[in-house]
Amino acid sequence: MAGYDYDLFVIGGGSGGVRAARVAAALGKRVGIAEEYRYGGTCVIRGCVPKKLYVYASQFPEHFADAAGYGWTVPEASFDWQTLVANKDREISRLEAIYVRNVEGAGGETFHSRAMIVDPHVVHLLGEDRTVTADQILIATGGRPAAHPALPGHEHCIFSNEAFDLKELPRAIMIEGGGYIAVEFANIFHGLGVDTTLVYRGKEILSRFDMDLRRMLHETMEKKGIRILCHSVSEWIRKRPDGRLDALVSGGEVLTVDQVM
Repeated sequence: MAGYDYDLFVIGGGSGGVRAARVAAALGKRVGIAEEYRYGGTCVIRGCVPKKLYVYASQFPEHFADAAGYGWTVPEASFDWQTLVANKDREISRLEAIYVRNVEGAGGETFHSRAMIVDPHVVHLLGEDRTVTADQILIATGGRPAAHPALPGHEHCIFSNEAFDLKELPRAIMIEGGGYIAVEFANIFHGLGVDTTLVYRGKEILSRFDMDLRRMLHETMEKKGIRILCHSVSEWIRKRPDGRLDALVSGGEVLTVDQVM
């Protein structure tokens, strides 16, 4: 409508928000979209893309080990965590720029700002200290993980989001969960040389997947050196004076690690 700055204003620059903004702009609507962090959403910023890069990086030790059987002599390899993180960031920046260009190329206007709805047709852009008006406002902010307050010491834990940007690779990590994200990260960290323990409350990892696959993967992971504790949960997490973490799991065992995810 002519009385508003935009026909549609989108809050959130993930896959859903960007797609909505692009389509509406391509149809001739006046569109604005605000994202307070980075455009691209879960898949680009903290999901599919960085995780697959890390999966690929974690597989090289096995390739190096197999090379001798095919006639290759591979010098002793070394791994630099900071290089992987920096190259991951570079790839994310490249993809983020494409997301922004696609919206702007369709005629939309992008903002790097936190947005707050003031009333049904007014949005305040905190980063720019200005307000805009819109006929329609689409909230596409997604969700974020929340620590369970019932777990004493939860403030010492990280989520998969933080795992991509740790300042240094931990010597040992405990991952709680048995879904595909937890299983992928267990294999990633183990492949990068981290002493890895997977703790899962269920009877077998990867609930709702094919049972033969679950059992085979469980056995394969343990043969590789990943410790898997099923029917187990963490009771508390405590930080030690040296900065490491003690985690009490079902059965009374205390695991000492550098990170709990």
